[in-house]
Amino acid sequence: MSTLLLNLDFGEPPPKKALEGNAKHRNFVKKRRLLERRGFLSKKNQPPSKAPKLHSEPPKKGETPMVDGTWKTPSFPKKKKTAACSNESGQPLDKKAAVSWLTPAPSKKADSLAAKVDLLGEFQSALPKISSHPTRSQKKGFQKKSSKKNHPQKNAPQNSTQAHSENKCSGISQKLPQKMVAIDCEMVGTGPKGHVSSLARCSIVNYNGDVLYDEYVLPPCHIVDYRTRWSGIRKQHMVNATPFKIARGQILKILTGKIVVGHAIHNDFKALQYFHPKSLTRDTSHIPPLNRKADCPENATMSLKHLTKKLLNRDIQVGKSGHSSVEDAQATMELYKLVEVEWEEHLAQNPPKD
Repeated sequence: MSTLLLNLDFGEPPPKKALEGNAKHRNFVKKRRLLERRGFLSKKNQPPSKAPKLHSEPPKKGETPMVDGTWKTPSFPKKKKTAACSNESGQPLDKKAAVSWLTPAPSKKADSLAAKVDLLGEFQSALPKISSHPTRSQKKGFQKKSSKKNHPQKNAPQNSTQAHSENKCSGISQKLPQKMVAIDCEMVGTGPKGHVSSLARCSIVNYNGDVLYDEYVLPPCHIVDYRTRWSGIRKQHMVNATPFKIARGQILKILTGKIVVGHAIHNDFKALQYFHPKSLTRDTSHIPPLNRKADCPENATMSLKHLTKKLLNRDIQVGKSGHSSVEDAQATMELYKLVEVEWEEHLAQNPPKD
């Protein structure tokens, strides 16, 4: 009996169990693949990023791979199979090298992310190499430098003098329009017998003739003579007129710091009770080049009406309704523009003394 017990305990098990286990597993795998093909099962347990595609052919009888204690039977491509067979036939290799399907295939998402990171890195590495585009001011400076380098040096003194004079003229012409106005005032008679001239209307225009200021002004004294034939002022104009002190403050704000053009302008300043610097005053009644253009004596004081007719071919101060201070101021500015460059060059060489 003891011998029988020893044979039962240490006897080798029949090999049919392993074969039966392999056969059961193969049947299970076949059924599972069939269900997966028909769409009854979803491949949740095998993400595409970590597991390679399954092959239709089952593994051999001798192969029983196990990963983390669970049975898996992923089939591998024929090329890998042949490589594995060649390894089995001759040379000893590691487990991972012998069984190629154990190494997970790289995921598509990881590849796409890595590609994007690589592209971003290449773009950032290329950024310092790209030179920044020069601004307009830099371009202008570069053009000026290049023109200076390429310019011949033989006629340097002549060109420098011409450029200096041109810069003076261009600087004068650029500064004047922004700070130049023309003024004309209309007066009424106050005081004894109306012999005192008091301001009743003031008009100021800019370099282009646009009206900056045009108001009727109420004198501080009683008006004796409206002088309507010349001034165009009537009694009804004084009803809503601006008081003299307020109007004077408004006018001086416009005139301060600007070149003021006028015809016989000292009369306007006297009515305003104001003194403007001579260096900033341009009186068209005392400009010799203007008289020369009108074929008049240089030292003669010509009327605004005569100069306008002669040089601008326009009639002003016509009729019995009186003068228009806006029209007179615009005509004064147009007359001055005819001799502006010549007269400003003369004043630059012979500045008037205040």
